[in-house]
Amino acid sequence: MLGKINLEDIKNIAKLAGDAIMGIYNQDFTIEYKDDTSPLTQADLQANKIICTKLLKLYPNIPIMSEENDLVVYKIRKHWEYYWCIDPLDGTKEFIKQNGEFTVNIALMENNIPVLGVVYAPVSQELYSAKKNAGAFKNNIKLPIKRDDNNFIILASRSHLSEDTKTYIENIETTKEKVVINKGSSLKLCMIAEGVADIYPRLSPTMEWDTAAADAIVRESGKYSYQLNSTKLLEYNKKNLLNPYFEIKGN
Repeated sequence: MLGKINLEDIKNIAKLAGDAIMGIYNQDFTIEYKDDTSPLTQADLQANKIICTKLLKLYPNIPIMSEENDLVVYKIRKHWEYYWCIDPLDGTKEFIKQNGEFTVNIALMENNIPVLGVVYAPVSQELYSAKKNAGAFKNNIKLPIKRDDNNFIILASRSHLSEDTKTYIENIETTKEKVVINKGSSLKLCMIAEGVADIYPRLSPTMEWDTAAADAIVRESGKYSYQLNSTKLLEYNKKNLLNPYFEIKGN
């Protein structure tokens, strides 16, 4: 199945969703709130409609898991060999703040492992992509990219920086100078894949669709997405879709 997926098609779908998001981003928009108090905008819904419609047209036999769709019950989805895992607008809080740090996330999962991922940042037009055994790329440049500085770069969430994360960062031991960069959305995972940062610890809640697409890029770049204090990788299509705390390591 993976061999039948055209990565360029998925990249184009992400760009189309990004274009729709930008059309709303550049005008006044309303904000609603879900039952879990997380924000929702028309951009989330419009991007989701575009992605789901396009994917179903191209690959009608592959089911879709999206943050903005009704969740298929576990007794059905646990049997999925392949499925799409989507966050049509990752970083809605950043979208609302209009700081540009939000992304479109599309992942293909095979036996609950991310084997294809596209992450598109519409404002900066940064496009990260990966397909298993075919490499990871940023705007067609192969990852990772070698960097020159000697600092130890730590990534942290811009809008979800917990006290546990702060403590974790304080306790990191390194002979290099620690530099903390706050960033929104799945861009943090992509920065690890890119090689411009050393570690991204996440000790606050995330869902599987927040990480799946970027995790495919991380893994294909030769990096790892570990559950916190473990050698186990992040797991997907669990009964409870909440991710455990994790750390993405550059080395």
